[in-house]
Amino acid sequence: MCGQWGMVGSSRDYPLEMLKAQLSLHEIESLLDDVKSFKPNITLFGGEPLLYRQWPDIVRMVKGRGMRCNIITNGVLLEDNAERMVELGVDEVIFSLDGPREIHDEMRGSPNTFDRAYAGFKRLKDIKLLQGKKRPLVNISSTVFEVNYKRLPEVVRIAEEMGATSITFHHLIFIGKETYTEHNSLFQEYFSSISHDWAGFIRDELPSIELDVLLKKITEIKAMESEVSVSFYPNYTDKEVRGYYSSFDFIPLSYKNRCLSPWMVAYIFPDGSVRACQSLNFSAGNIRESSFRDIWNSERYRNFRQVVKERKAFPVCVRCTEFYRF
Repeated sequence: MCGQWGMVGSSRDYPLEMLKAQLSLHEIESLLDDVKSFKPNITLFGGEPLLYRQWPDIVRMVKGRGMRCNIITNGVLLEDNAERMVELGVDEVIFSLDGPREIHDEMRGSPNTFDRAYAGFKRLKDIKLLQGKKRPLVNISSTVFEVNYKRLPEVVRIAEEMGATSITFHHLIFIGKETYTEHNSLFQEYFSSISHDWAGFIRDELPSIELDVLLKKITEIKAMESEVSVSFYPNYTDKEVRGYYSSFDFIPLSYKNRCLSPWMVAYIFPDGSVRACQSLNFSAGNIRESSFRDIWNSERYRNFRQVVKERKAFPVCVRCTEFYRF
């Protein structure tokens, strides 16, 4: 189901040298020095951050500058790194759980993925208990998908066993070809580029989900007693859930339908490019050429924000999680 690394994910189209790009520790340190006075949250993700051998050095840099550090991981390498995460003071570990063992392994395309992640979170839980520490907090994300929507309540129980503080069920991201074409036509007009990364979310048909069953499962989960905080994101009404999955032309009714993300978030890619949005393919500059502070306040970035302010959103934006965050 992943628009980046799924079966038709957009990242599969990129050349190997682009996918293998990475910033040096010196470049990362300079970036952190540039932003530390604002105390932003720093989230390490990818790809799999624990494959980056110097990830502990980055965490030390972040925490040493008084900033919050989160890591998004698939959990496969967590068991060997759990103790180090606690020692370094990682604030939050975010893990994507697709369902019970057989569903998770099926969707990840690899056997034993569930068991390896489960062992990792069990190890993390034990170390925190032994050392009397609460961090890193564990936040589990679970994407609603055709394969797992009938078994979502089981995911809550697994989250409890893993020692999660919270679990967020994310509604599946998908768009139709017409939306993609319309979006790129506008984006080309404004910024002389297209948003290729959204191509990985295109579907020829709507998701095959029985909406009465999904809504029943949502109601069941909301009524469950659990020590884990449970939420659905976006937090649609039942009517919106039906509209979301039954039409490519969905418009939310209970949200303000404008994007504030370009004022709140930035994505630094391994090649140094600074993006206002993860999947729009719009780069405002590169930290190898200018400081982040200069890029954030640059004419190009300000122009992007002005366009978003005037338009409120682009055609693909109602399917983007950042659209609903602020």
